[in-house]
Amino acid sequence: MESFDFIFTMHLMIDMLGITNELSQSLQRKDQDIENAMKLVQISKQRLQLLRENGWNALLAEVSRFCGVFEVVVPNMNETNKTRRRAVRRGEEITNLHHYRADLFYTVVDMQLQELNNRFSESSTELLLCVSCLNPSDSFHAYDEWKLICLAELYPSDFSIIEVVVLKNQLSTYIIDMRTSEEFSSAKQIVKFKKNDVYPLVYRLITLALTLPVATATVERAFSAMKIIKHRLRSRMGDDWLNDCLVPYIEKDVFDLIPNEDVVQYYQKMQNRLIKL
Repeated sequence: MESFDFIFTMHLMIDMLGITNELSQSLQRKDQDIENAMKLVQISKQRLQLLRENGWNALLAEVSRFCGVFEVVVPNMNETNKTRRRAVRRGEEITNLHHYRADLFYTVVDMQLQELNNRFSESSTELLLCVSCLNPSDSFHAYDEWKLICLAELYPSDFSIIEVVVLKNQLSTYIIDMRTSEEFSSAKQIVKFKKNDVYPLVYRLITLALTLPVATATVERAFSAMKIIKHRLRSRMGDDWLNDCLVPYIEKDVFDLIPNEDVVQYYQKMQNRLIKL
């Protein structure tokens, strides 16, 4: 903890976590505001890019100042980096400046940018913004007819060209109806008052929008469970065995309701065993 490497890494992490803190807090809120969350994604990407382009000198100055206060030796950035001994023996001398700026600073910032780009691509961001237009809060304050039409066009198998044209007029009538009727604030109330029969295309669009988070969460759960089930000691698991292990783990709430005796009896009846279980 008293080394320059540790202090440098600590300050770099503080800068990185500081940039993404508001985004992280926003994504964890129960009352999710998709529009503001997507705006924070763009801001985080911009700040990370600015950090990469202009933040090196400020970071090095702050780390050097911190080391000066606690009497930690700051390496000469023009000298050969001693941690890269193999590279030095091969004649590839790497300076401290290159090690800390290119191998650490640029690499970490690029990894964070890449992670944000993978999780929030332009297409997925646009999709989420379109979905947010169906939010009924504040009298459909986020309503945007053009974005909802774009959302429908993303599903050509669910909305034909003619239906998209009809949807545009249906949305105009629907939004006026919803804004002048205080009792309508959710999809359940639309069904309760049979508005789904009056606006079938709008209801289909709402159904698709409500399905997206569930589908995404299911995929995320599967990938998270996969990392737990198929670890280093089980790296050679086949697809069938992996799938058989994943289903009980992901749906553990359902499997907990099945008595162990039923599982034993089912296993016993699959084929004859040498001994009775």
